[in-house]
Amino acid sequence: MAVPHDGDARQTTHDGARERPAGRSLILPGVEVMREGRVEPFLHARPTLSSADVRWSGLALEDYSVPALVIPQHEHVENFVHVVLRGSVKYEVRTRGKTLQFGASPGTTFILPRGTVDELTWGGPTRRIAVAIHPRLLVSALDETAHESDIELTEHWNLMDAQITAVLLAMTTDLNEGSPAGRLYGEALGNALAVYLLSRYTVRRYTPVAYRGGLPGYRLRRVLDFIGDNLAEGLSLEQLAAVAGMSSHYFAELFKKSTGHAPHQYVLLQRIERAKENLRVPGRSVIQAGLDSGFQNPSHFARVFRKLVGVSPSRFQSEMQDGRRY
Repeated sequence: MAVPHDGDARQTTHDGARERPAGRSLILPGVEVMREGRVEPFLHARPTLSSADVRWSGLALEDYSVPALVIPQHEHVENFVHVVLRGSVKYEVRTRGKTLQFGASPGTTFILPRGTVDELTWGGPTRRIAVAIHPRLLVSALDETAHESDIELTEHWNLMDAQITAVLLAMTTDLNEGSPAGRLYGEALGNALAVYLLSRYTVRRYTPVAYRGGLPGYRLRRVLDFIGDNLAEGLSLEQLAAVAGMSSHYFAELFKKSTGHAPHQYVLLQRIERAKENLRVPGRSVIQAGLDSGFQNPSHFARVFRKLVGVSPSRFQSEMQDGRRY
């Protein structure tokens, strides 16, 4: 049975293993497992890429490149998805008293429900993406009227699924690009993954709802006002959904129907418009204009601004001063 935890309150033992206290947070600190009663990283190697700093709600992603190795027996404390990106090797799984032998190639996928106990031996070097999924992410992806408290995934050790690989690669791309929309895009992809898992890989199958219409006017105004008032902050999908008073997936679908943009796209466009306003202010530096608009990294700000506006922030600023218009 999986042990509940709170991702923001940890105690560390003398050897670095973390004890898992009571309570559960939607922010997962990483892809973790339970070994001998202690919470540890899934792999002891340092990931080449991690979502830990972005703090996506309901999901943690780590990208690893590792040699042949043995992953000692462990229990998955969250739902787990794992995709091999590089390497054609043999691997052995020991779980539930059985030994299973497979060959991995790029695209080989694991889907494991929380509570799965296993030990693995990998016969050669691989690059892989590992993802931990909070149970509530799956629940929140259901229709508002489906009153479920938990959803059980089916177990798969040697699966090929191009959809899952594509979503995880999009997540790694967002992280590599510095997450220009903050948490919003990664969380939207996490919701898309949850909906897909619900439709294909659960013990009890669920059919995603096709939404019609959009957000009621008063809810949309409330969300848009909140975005405008907090544009410089690290907005999350869960936060915007709470303002609207609905689940993250339901909110994202209806918001897009109302505005024509996914939440992360809308916020990014609003930040660009705010940046333009800031760049028109005499004496305002380019760096400060980006920070005041919600861009936490100057290089990300410059790259996104150039992509969406067509010129760099500094050139936009100088041409505004020369009287030209965009």
